[in-house]
Amino acid sequence: MRVILVGGGTAGHVNPAIALAEYIKKQDPNNRILYIGAKNGMEKDLVTQAGFDFKDITISGFSRKLNLKSIKKNLITLKNIFISSLESRKILKEFKPDICIGTGGYVTGPFLQQAHNLKIPFIIHDSNSFPGVTTKILAKKANKVLVINNRAKKYLKNSNNILTTGTPVRENIINYSKIDQKTAREKLNINNNLPVILSFGGSLGSEIINNLMLEIMQKNNNFNIIHGYGKNNSKFFEKLDNNILNNPKYIIKEYINNMPECLAAADLVICRAGATSISEIQATCKPNILIPSPNVAENHQYYNALELKDNNCASLIQEKELNYNILLTEINRILNTNLKQEYIKNLRKISDVNINSSVEIYDLIKNILNK
Repeated sequence: MRVILVGGGTAGHVNPAIALAEYIKKQDPNNRILYIGAKNGMEKDLVTQAGFDFKDITISGFSRKLNLKSIKKNLITLKNIFISSLESRKILKEFKPDICIGTGGYVTGPFLQQAHNLKIPFIIHDSNSFPGVTTKILAKKANKVLVINNRAKKYLKNSNNILTTGTPVRENIINYSKIDQKTAREKLNINNNLPVILSFGGSLGSEIINNLMLEIMQKNNNFNIIHGYGKNNSKFFEKLDNNILNNPKYIIKEYINNMPECLAAADLVICRAGATSISEIQATCKPNILIPSPNVAENHQYYNALELKDNNCASLIQEKELNYNILLTEINRILNTNLKQEYIKNLRKISDVNINSSVEIYDLIKNILNK
């Protein structure tokens, strides 16, 4: 079987695709996989580090603002759509995939449109509770549209074509979730009995989460903290004094590349509400505080977080309401009351949907190709 996966822009579009690629390869080592991403996109590093072949196409996103800079950007994007369509068609004819799978981001649109033009079957997987524009545009042309929950389903009109499958989660995340917390902490050299907080703002980082976690490290000595400050926030490191840098309770990184063991060690996760973070929290059943980014398309992170909050699996704090005292109060409320166990119990009820997601999607692919 020859499969093309396409998606990019954020780790939320890339990591589910990598998780699915790993599962497809595990089922049959002879399965051929090619990943398509945007030229100069962040997806190239993640995909090649995972060991998969990668090709890029020339594409950029539209700006929704009404100013001269945005108009210029949109004109470039229109040009790039034409270029990327030609590049996509060339790749499809050379690789000859049996099926294509898109996981979101602007790179997905022109590529899957060319797959459709060439009558190649394709699936769209959307990891957000509020489906993206690309998903809505291509939904009627897709063989199947895969969503993560019933909330997402109601935003798409062609309900006969939609399946709820959850989001594929990397196997190492699932495997680490099965080891005991003590073992995970030993791997991270955490040698005390204080609670472990894992905090991050996505692969690019979040200035507000960085600043609040810095304040907690400066004013409290009651937690172990593993914090990822993100690739777009390098100045954060300059704010760290020796009292923090030399404190064995704190592990501070630009990017958390050992997420499986960090999740296994954590008592509480504080993060944005991107698709990957949500799926990994669900799969590992970790109590969490979600702070949705207000700077994403259609405010989709808020809807991601709301789905967990409505199932009593998470605390949701909107950025406009957030400050040090509110965050610290919520941390203590979760760690020092029955709320922690309540979140764990409720997450266990829904964790299987993501753990089994790759299995369901692989079976669906086989069914489409065997028709």
